Amino acid sequence: MTPLLAATGIVKRFAGLTALGGVDLTVQAAQVFGVIGPNGAGKTTLFNIISGLETPQAGTLHLDGDDITGLPFAAVARRGLVRTFQRSLPFEPMTLRDNVLVASFAAPARLRDLPHRWLGIGRGQPELRDRAEALLERVGLAGRAAQLAAELSHGDRRRLEIARALMCEPCLLLLDEPAAGLSIDETQHLVALLANLRAEGQTVIIIEHNLGLMMSVCDRIAVLDHGIKIAEGTPDEVRRDEQVIAAYLGRSRTADA
Repeated sequence: MTPLLAATGIVKRFAGLTALGGVDLTVQAAQVFGVIGPNGAGKTTLFNIISGLETPQAGTLHLDGDDITGLPFAAVARRGLVRTFQRSLPFEPMTLRDNVLVASFAAPARLRDLPHRWLGIGRGQPELRDRAEALLERVGLAGRAAQLAAELSHGDRRRLEIARALMCEPCLLLLDEPAAGLSIDETQHLVALLANLRAEGQTVIIIEHNLGLMMSVCDRIAVLDHGIKIAEGTPDEVRRDEQVIAAYLGRSRTADA
Protein backbone atom coordinates (compact mmCIF):
# COMPACT_ATOMS: atom_id res chain seq x y z
CA MET A 1 0.00 0.00 0.00
CA THR A 2 1.39 3.40 -1.00
CA PRO A 3 1.98 5.55 2.11
CA LEU A 4 0.40 8.98 2.20
CA LEU A 5 3.77 10.52 3.05
CA ALA A 6 7.20 9.03 2.42
CA ALA A 7 10.31 10.97 3.43
CA THR A 8 13.55 9.26 2.46
CA GLY A 9 17.07 10.25 3.51
CA ILE A 10 16.21 13.86 4.37
CA VAL A 11 19.37 15.92 4.98
CA LYS A 12 19.44 19.58 6.02
CA ARG A 13 22.51 21.59 6.98
CA PHE A 14 22.82 25.17 8.18
CA ALA A 15 26.30 26.71 7.86
CA GLY A 16 28.01 23.40 8.50
CA LEU A 17 25.59 22.32 11.24
CA THR A 18 23.64 19.19 10.34
CA ALA A 19 20.05 19.69 11.49
CA LEU A 20 18.82 16.48 9.83
CA GLY A 21 21.17 13.67 8.98
CA GLY A 22 19.26 11.36 6.66
CA VAL A 23 15.80 11.02 8.24
CA ASP A 24 13.25 8.52 6.91
CA LEU A 25 9.52 8.65 7.70
CA THR A 26 6.63 6.62 6.33
CA VAL A 27 3.13 7.74 7.30
CA GLN A 28 0.05 5.77 6.33
CA ALA A 29 -3.36 7.31 5.70
CA ALA A 30 -5.79 7.72 8.62
CA GLN A 31 -2.93 7.62 11.10
CA VAL A 32 -1.84 9.99 13.85
CA PHE A 33 1.94 9.97 13.61
CA GLY A 34 4.04 11.66 16.29
CA VAL A 35 7.51 13.18 16.11
CA ILE A 36 9.24 13.75 19.43
CA GLY A 37 12.73 14.54 20.64
CA PRO A 38 14.69 16.88 22.90
CA ASN A 39 15.05 20.57 22.04
CA GLY A 40 17.25 20.99 18.99
CA ALA A 41 16.53 17.49 17.71
CA GLY A 42 15.43 18.76 14.27
CA LYS A 43 11.66 18.37 14.62
CA THR A 44 10.64 21.79 13.33
CA THR A 45 13.25 21.66 10.58
CA LEU A 46 11.67 18.40 9.43
CA PHE A 47 8.23 20.02 9.41
CA ASN A 48 9.60 22.99 7.46
CA ILE A 49 11.00 20.68 4.79
CA ILE A 50 7.86 18.53 4.55
CA SER A 51 5.67 21.63 4.21
CA GLY A 52 7.92 23.33 1.63
CA LEU A 53 9.28 26.17 3.76
CA GLU A 54 12.81 24.80 3.38
CA THR A 55 14.54 22.61 0.81
CA PRO A 56 16.66 19.60 1.78
CA GLN A 57 20.22 19.20 0.55
CA ALA A 58 19.48 15.51 -0.01
CA GLY A 59 16.56 13.14 0.17
CA THR A 60 13.09 12.92 -1.35
CA LEU A 61 9.50 13.56 -0.31
CA HIS A 62 6.47 11.85 -1.81
CA LEU A 63 2.85 12.73 -1.03
CA ASP A 64 0.44 9.97 -2.05
CA GLY A 65 3.05 8.73 -4.53
CA ASP A 66 3.78 12.14 -6.09
CA ASP A 67 7.24 13.68 -5.74
CA ILE A 68 6.94 17.00 -3.87
CA THR A 69 10.65 17.40 -3.08
CA GLY A 70 11.62 21.07 -3.24
CA LEU A 71 8.13 22.37 -4.02
CA PRO A 72 7.42 25.73 -2.36
CA PHE A 73 5.04 26.08 0.57
CA ALA A 74 2.06 27.31 -1.49
CA ALA A 75 2.38 24.48 -4.01
CA VAL A 76 2.57 21.89 -1.24
CA ALA A 77 -0.51 23.37 0.44
CA ARG A 78 -2.43 23.24 -2.87
CA ARG A 79 -1.80 19.50 -2.91
CA GLY A 80 -3.52 19.18 0.47
CA LEU A 81 -0.58 19.18 2.88
CA VAL A 82 -1.38 21.85 5.46
CA ARG A 83 0.40 22.80 8.68
CA THR A 84 0.07 24.92 11.80
CA PHE A 85 2.92 26.77 13.50
CA GLN A 86 4.28 27.06 17.02
CA ARG A 87 3.22 30.71 17.12
CA SER A 88 -0.40 31.40 16.29
CA LEU A 89 -0.94 34.54 14.22
CA PRO A 90 -4.63 35.10 13.47
CA PHE A 91 -5.95 38.10 11.58
CA GLU A 92 -6.71 40.04 14.75
CA PRO A 93 -9.10 42.71 13.36
CA MET A 94 -11.28 39.96 11.85
CA THR A 95 -13.88 37.73 13.46
CA LEU A 96 -13.19 34.08 14.17
CA ARG A 97 -15.61 33.15 11.39
CA ASP A 98 -13.79 35.31 8.85
CA ASN A 99 -10.42 33.97 9.96
CA VAL A 100 -11.63 30.48 9.10
CA LEU A 101 -13.35 31.59 5.89
CA VAL A 102 -10.10 33.08 4.58
CA ALA A 103 -8.50 29.65 4.93
CA SER A 104 -11.11 28.18 2.59
CA PHE A 105 -9.24 29.77 -0.32
CA ALA A 106 -6.49 27.17 0.15
CA ALA A 107 -8.83 24.21 -0.34
CA PRO A 108 -7.27 22.49 -3.39
CA ALA A 109 -10.56 21.61 -5.08
CA ARG A 110 -11.79 25.20 -4.96
CA LEU A 111 -8.81 27.27 -6.04
CA ARG A 112 -10.00 27.59 -9.63
CA ASP A 113 -13.16 29.31 -8.37
CA LEU A 114 -11.25 31.88 -6.32
CA PRO A 115 -12.68 35.16 -7.75
CA HIS A 116 -16.25 33.91 -7.58
CA ARG A 117 -15.76 32.55 -4.09
CA TRP A 118 -14.34 35.84 -2.84
CA LEU A 119 -17.60 37.54 -3.80
CA GLY A 120 -19.52 34.66 -2.27
CA ILE A 121 -17.79 35.00 1.07
CA GLY A 122 -18.39 38.74 1.07
CA ARG A 123 -22.10 38.10 0.63
CA GLY A 124 -22.18 35.39 3.28
CA GLN A 125 -21.98 32.28 1.11
CA PRO A 126 -24.08 29.94 3.28
CA GLU A 127 -22.27 26.63 2.85
CA LEU A 128 -18.86 28.13 3.63
CA ARG A 129 -20.16 30.08 6.61
CA ASP A 130 -21.86 26.97 7.95
CA ARG A 131 -18.68 24.94 7.57
CA ALA A 132 -16.60 27.64 9.25
CA GLU A 133 -18.95 27.80 12.22
CA ALA A 134 -19.09 24.00 12.46
CA LEU A 135 -15.29 23.86 12.60
CA LEU A 136 -15.20 26.53 15.29
CA GLU A 137 -17.64 24.45 17.31
CA ARG A 138 -15.57 21.36 16.70
CA VAL A 139 -12.39 22.86 18.13
CA GLY A 140 -14.15 24.26 21.19
CA LEU A 141 -15.05 27.78 20.04
CA ALA A 142 -18.80 27.30 19.67
CA GLY A 143 -20.94 30.44 19.76
CA ARG A 144 -17.97 32.74 19.26
CA ALA A 145 -17.95 33.12 15.48
CA ALA A 146 -18.56 36.89 15.68
CA GLN A 147 -15.83 37.51 18.27
CA LEU A 148 -12.70 39.35 17.15
CA ALA A 149 -9.56 37.24 17.01
CA ALA A 150 -7.67 39.97 18.89
CA GLU A 151 -9.70 39.09 21.99
CA LEU A 152 -8.63 35.43 22.10
CA SER A 153 -6.47 33.87 24.79
CA HIS A 154 -3.34 31.95 23.81
CA GLY A 155 -5.15 28.61 24.09
CA ASP A 156 -8.07 29.79 21.98
CA ARG A 157 -5.68 31.05 19.30
CA ARG A 158 -4.31 27.52 19.07
CA ARG A 159 -7.85 26.22 18.58
CA LEU A 160 -8.56 28.80 15.89
CA GLU A 161 -5.43 27.84 14.01
CA ILE A 162 -6.52 24.19 13.89
CA ALA A 163 -9.96 25.24 12.63
CA ARG A 164 -8.34 27.29 9.87
CA ALA A 165 -6.15 24.37 8.87
CA LEU A 166 -9.14 22.01 8.71
CA MET A 167 -11.00 24.53 6.54
CA CYS A 168 -8.32 23.91 3.90
CA GLU A 169 -9.61 20.33 3.60
CA PRO A 170 -6.15 18.78 4.06
CA CYS A 171 -5.27 15.24 3.09
CA LEU A 172 -2.37 15.56 5.55
CA LEU A 173 -2.40 17.88 8.57
CA LEU A 174 0.84 18.84 10.34
CA LEU A 175 0.42 20.20 13.88
CA ASP A 176 3.45 21.92 15.43
CA GLU A 177 3.13 21.81 19.24
CA PRO A 178 -0.66 22.31 19.33
CA ALA A 179 -0.85 21.71 23.11
CA ALA A 180 1.72 24.37 24.02
CA GLY A 181 0.20 26.65 26.66
CA LEU A 182 -3.08 24.75 26.89
CA SER A 183 -4.78 23.99 30.19
CA ILE A 184 -5.47 20.41 31.26
CA ASP A 185 -9.08 20.66 30.06
CA GLU A 186 -8.01 22.19 26.75
CA THR A 187 -5.43 19.43 26.26
CA GLN A 188 -8.07 16.77 26.90
CA HIS A 189 -10.28 18.41 24.28
CA LEU A 190 -7.35 18.31 21.84
CA VAL A 191 -6.83 14.60 22.50
CA ALA A 192 -10.51 13.93 21.79
CA LEU A 193 -10.37 16.05 18.62
CA LEU A 194 -7.35 14.13 17.30
CA ALA A 195 -9.03 10.82 18.02
CA ASN A 196 -12.16 11.94 16.15
CA LEU A 197 -10.13 13.17 13.18
CA ARG A 198 -8.36 9.83 12.90
CA ALA A 199 -11.68 7.97 13.11
CA GLU A 200 -12.91 10.05 10.17
CA GLY A 201 -9.85 9.18 8.09
CA GLN A 202 -7.82 12.35 8.60
CA THR A 203 -4.04 11.81 8.61
CA VAL A 204 -2.09 13.89 11.14
CA ILE A 205 1.59 14.33 11.94
CA ILE A 206 2.17 16.04 15.26
CA ILE A 207 5.20 17.51 17.03
CA GLU A 208 4.62 17.88 20.74
CA HIS A 209 6.59 18.05 24.01
CA ASN A 210 3.63 16.74 26.00
CA LEU A 211 4.62 13.08 26.07
CA GLY A 212 1.46 12.02 27.86
CA LEU A 213 -0.62 13.41 25.00
CA MET A 214 1.61 11.77 22.40
CA MET A 215 1.53 8.38 24.06
CA SER A 216 -2.25 8.48 24.34
CA VAL A 217 -3.16 9.63 20.83
CA CYS A 218 -0.45 8.52 18.37
CA ASP A 219 -0.52 5.29 16.38
CA ARG A 220 3.22 5.48 15.77
CA ILE A 221 5.99 7.76 17.02
CA ALA A 222 9.39 8.63 15.58
CA VAL A 223 12.07 9.97 17.90
CA LEU A 224 14.74 12.43 16.70
CA ASP A 225 17.94 13.27 18.52
CA HIS A 226 20.55 15.65 17.06
CA GLY A 227 18.98 15.28 13.62
CA ILE A 228 18.99 11.48 13.60
CA LYS A 229 15.99 9.17 13.95
CA ILE A 230 16.94 6.98 16.88
CA ALA A 231 13.67 5.07 17.25
CA GLU A 232 10.26 4.49 15.71
CA GLY A 233 7.35 2.33 16.74
CA THR A 234 4.15 2.18 18.72
CA PRO A 235 3.95 4.37 21.83
CA ASP A 236 4.64 1.35 24.02
CA GLU A 237 7.69 0.36 21.97
CA VAL A 238 9.06 3.90 22.04
CA ARG A 239 8.62 4.42 25.78
CA ARG A 240 10.63 1.23 26.47
CA ASP A 241 13.43 2.00 23.99
CA GLU A 242 16.82 2.43 25.72
CA GLN A 243 18.02 5.07 23.25
CA VAL A 244 14.89 7.13 23.81
CA ILE A 245 15.29 6.92 27.58
CA ALA A 246 18.92 8.00 27.27
CA ALA A 247 18.03 10.92 24.98
CA TYR A 248 15.44 12.29 27.40
CA LEU A 249 17.00 11.40 30.74
CA GLY A 250 20.69 11.27 29.87
CA ARG A 251 21.02 7.70 31.13
CA SER A 252 19.67 4.21 30.52
CA ARG A 253 17.39 2.21 32.78
CA THR A 254 19.97 -0.54 33.01
CA ALA A 255 22.55 1.93 34.30
CA ASP A 256 20.18 2.87 37.14
CA ALA A 257 19.56 -0.75 38.15
